[in-house]
Amino acid sequence: METTTQAPNSETHGAGAQDPLTLTDKALQMIKITREQEGIEAAFGLRVAVRGGGCSGMEYALDFEREPRENDFVIDCDGLQVYIDAISARYLQGTQIDYVLGTTGAGFKFNNPNATGSCGCGSSFSV
Repeated sequence: METTTQAPNSETHGAGAQDPLTLTDKALQMIKITREQEGIEAAFGLRVAVRGGGCSGMEYALDFEREPRENDFVIDCDGLQVYIDAISARYLQGTQIDYVLGTTGAGFKFNNPNATGSCGCGSSFSV
C-alpha cells in the first residue's frame, strides 16, 4: 500500500496509481469504528458506489460487504478492503473521502474533482 501526505498529520490511504479514490486517516478510523459498533466482522470490506438519485442526479452509497464482486476495484486501505464497481469508479476517479465534524453535524465528505455541482447537504452531485 502506498501512502502519500496530503497535509500535516493527515495521510490518505489507497493512493496507488490505479486507485479510483483515497480515504483520509479520520475516514478510515470512523469506518472501522462504525463496522465494530454495528457488530460487523472485521473481514467485511466497504463498498463505495455511485447511484442515480438525490436532488442533484447522483448520490454516494457506503455499505459493508463480505467480499468483492467480479470486476470490482479492490483497494487495501490499511487492512480495510474497499470495493468499487467499474461504473462507480469512473465517477469517483480522484475522489478523497474524509470524515468531518461541523456545526451541522458529522459525516463522510466526498471531495470529488469530477462533480460539477452538488446539493446543499452534500450527499448528491452532478457531473
